[in-house]
Amino acid sequence: MTEPPCAKLSVFIASRLIDVVEARFESAFDVARAKTNHPLRELKTGENGGDRDFDAILFSLDVQMQAEQIKALPATIRALATYSVGTDHIDLEVARERGIAVFNTPGVLADSVAENAIFLILGAARRATESIDLVRSRTWKGWSPRQLVGFQLSGRTLGILGMGDIGLRVAVRAEALGMKILYSNRRRPAKGDRYAAGFRASADELIRECDVLLLACPSTAQTRGIVDHALLAQAKSELIIVNIARGDLIDDQALIEALRQRRIWAAGLDVFAGEPDLASAYFDLPNVFMVPHIGSSTLEARIGMGQILVDALLGWQLDRPVDNRVY
Repeated sequence: MTEPPCAKLSVFIASRLIDVVEARFESAFDVARAKTNHPLRELKTGENGGDRDFDAILFSLDVQMQAEQIKALPATIRALATYSVGTDHIDLEVARERGIAVFNTPGVLADSVAENAIFLILGAARRATESIDLVRSRTWKGWSPRQLVGFQLSGRTLGILGMGDIGLRVAVRAEALGMKILYSNRRRPAKGDRYAAGFRASADELIRECDVLLLACPSTAQTRGIVDHALLAQAKSELIIVNIARGDLIDDQALIEALRQRRIWAAGLDVFAGEPDLASAYFDLPNVFMVPHIGSSTLEARIGMGQILVDALLGWQLDRPVDNRVY
């Protein structure tokens, strides 16, 4: 933990965070919280703190920092601290042009997200949506040998699209469940890498061989909509698609059609394009196990995300190297 400097930075908290994280920011900095649902408007009009100047803004995925918003920020803002790993809600190039430092929260939530991936895989494989609906409907008539037969994971193949930190942690957990690991990445593995033999050069190669396809890659021009009709046409009929990355990696219509027509087995989804306004057809598909973007929703991850940003801003103020500085 970085020791605080004498003069405290002034930080505007634009998103509501858990109490313990907000308390840590209050201890380390001179803070003010947003009072409305339009936090950046408060900065522009001076509603929050009157004529008060802020050095940094703490925010999350619910606050857009695209070119328009960054250009409208007060001149005193010198740092943006996003309570997230992803930065697709930030125009990084415009931030760089304005000389604004950007910090995110890599690493500290990886275990929680990896555990959620296994949860989604299990839920989809074992028909959790149908099972929960049956029990809660109060119409369950007891055990039956034909009832809700799913798949065990042991002996099946997990294909990971995006073998970064989170992908690696999922691989270790899935391997412990008896799964074979394949993956595709932008970079080829180095000799001696634990999973080097499982490398596949493309998503097309990967999907042909795997029983579960996990999306764990960033949203980029190359990956948006990568799960489309053409990719799904190459899948096994028992394929499970799991998305813990970004919703726009999936062409919703393509996936919905494949699930509805039972051309693939199931999907486990934590993220959605346009969330919270997800494609309504998902609600009618019993073979979709979905949760509301809870990958990092553990106390450990949430506290870790806050602390890494506290340390980042303190280190940046002291002109020290900060590992989680994006720009």
